[in-house]
Amino acid sequence: LLDKYMIPKISDFGMARIFARDETQASTENAVGTYGYMSPEYAMDGVISEKTDVFSFGVIVLEIVSGKRNRGFYQVNPENNLLSYAWSHWAEGRALEIVDPVIVDPLASLPSTFQPKEVLKCIQIGLLCIQERAEHRPTMSSVVWMLGNEATEIPQPKPPVYCLVASYYANNPS
Repeated sequence: LLDKYMIPKISDFGMARIFARDETQASTENAVGTYGYMSPEYAMDGVISEKTDVFSFGVIVLEIVSGKRNRGFYQVNPENNLLSYAWSHWAEGRALEIVDPVIVDPLASLPSTFQPKEVLKCIQIGLLCIQERAEHRPTMSSVVWMLGNEATEIPQPKPPVYCLVASYYANNPS
């Protein structure tokens, strides 16, 4: 996301790869980006809105909390992707089980700064950001508000689209 002079470029995750080093803009007729971070409406229909990047942000939040990458997660656990893994643990009341052990106990010799309530809030917000329908996702200003305020009531997330697809195929192998 930096040009050869180390000046930041505006880009959308994997879209940076379509630019040459000295280009300031590029045009494409295909949906571009990194699969696993693309919102369903963009990946399927090429529809972009202010909620497209909210989806990508949600994926990154879940990656940070879990310490696992969304891409390649399927190879580790073929029944799940990171999003369905996070959702199933959330729905079963076991969300803290997805947390990267480094977050829980960064250095065993120091007192822990792990705050389960804050981590659960991050997971809940991440799941809200990856909702199937764009209109069900919060705006980034709402995400910032939820992350920064303790008294904020955070809505309950619904299952993300990638969970629905995975569970459909699991129940209907044909």
